[in-house]
Amino acid sequence: MTAVRVNLPEKLVPVFSGPAMYRGAYGGRGSAKTRSFAKMAAVQGLRCAAADEPGVIVCGREFMNSLDESSMAEVKAAIASEPWLAANYDVGEKYIRTRDRKIDFAFIGLRRNLDSIKSKSRIRLLWVDEAEPVAEAAWSKAIPTVREEDAEIWVTWNPERKNSATHKRFRESPPSESRFVQLNWRDNPWFPSVLNKTRLEDQEKRPDQYEHVWEGDFVSVVDGAYFAKPLSQAKAEGRIGRVAFDPIMRIRVYCDLGGTGAKADAFAMWPSQFVGKEIRLREYYEAVGQPLATHIQWLHSKGFTPNKADIYLPHDGTTNDRVYDASFESGFRAAGYSTVTIPNQGKGAARLRIEAARRVFPSIWFDAESTEAGRDALGWYHEKRSEDDRNIGLGPEHDWSSHGADAFGLMCVAYEEPKTKDKGWDFKARKVA
Repeated sequence: MTAVRVNLPEKLVPVFSGPAMYRGAYGGRGSAKTRSFAKMAAVQGLRCAAADEPGVIVCGREFMNSLDESSMAEVKAAIASEPWLAANYDVGEKYIRTRDRKIDFAFIGLRRNLDSIKSKSRIRLLWVDEAEPVAEAAWSKAIPTVREEDAEIWVTWNPERKNSATHKRFRESPPSESRFVQLNWRDNPWFPSVLNKTRLEDQEKRPDQYEHVWEGDFVSVVDGAYFAKPLSQAKAEGRIGRVAFDPIMRIRVYCDLGGTGAKADAFAMWPSQFVGKEIRLREYYEAVGQPLATHIQWLHSKGFTPNKADIYLPHDGTTNDRVYDASFESGFRAAGYSTVTIPNQGKGAARLRIEAARRVFPSIWFDAESTEAGRDALGWYHEKRSEDDRNIGLGPEHDWSSHGADAFGLMCVAYEEPKTKDKGWDFKARKVA
């Protein structure tokens, strides 16, 4: 086979240089990830054909109901962009194959057609594009189907969540013999000016989404999240960085209760200090189904012992746990902590917490490293909408983010300390030494 020159973004050259079983790239929009990997998939097909290694190149995505939703259009465009590729491929409306018919391209949806991979004989390459939502069960099934000598697996995706199976498998703990790189718009030497106008507009008008869409960061806020703009503003103003607690002042630990047992909700804690007009947040804790002793052990491990910290509980802090027949208030008190139980705020308590948080957000400083999980919850906390055409707001969605957001809101309500009862609730807290 005659040597040819393939134009790629410079950062992808090491990815495709030398032997590897796994290759891939992750990042934001406009990076040329998909087009580059589509072109290299076509190159790989010709390599296999020239080496007399017949088989299939499988291009998969998590969701694919038709070829229009597949990577076929990208592969066709990549082949058409290089005369030497076009000369060696037979491209039809619903098929792509080498002219010698040794290599065929197959396009599948992993969610519904995963078992069909097993029927693809001699898979020479499995390329999964838009791989962020692919579940661990799908990876566990798909990867063993690639069993030919020197066969490869390629993965391209736009990151969203740190706990996604794709991130954990290929970025957090990549397999041996792998070459992965982050690729963003600035790494694309052919980044079009018209797309740059869109990027700049997003940067100006949609700053809460910009880092994820264009810079390949994880999703920190979702569309419609209650605290999307305040979090973006905090980042822009430098209020997410390194935060230290005043060693002389006491620490206020605000909690949302989860109970115990396998079906319990999450128990969340925000340790804080009110220093002048600043609310300083350092550390965030969340656990599911654990006994109170586990929560207290974490407090001690961080130095938040009874002589340095006070515990603030929501109104149900006085309610006895069904398993241990003891309240969180009595449990913390038995461990030596001074506790403050904030009474029920009545109807609309969730909305009151949200509004209080929005008002005091400009005074809040986050420690970047230790509160990251808590900020993820705040950035995800959003309103539930009706599923009909009316799209009516139904209040906060009760999901994984609710408990961190509720503990955060409790802190903000406590910070404001309303002096009147005209909102239908009384802030007179019950303190237990």
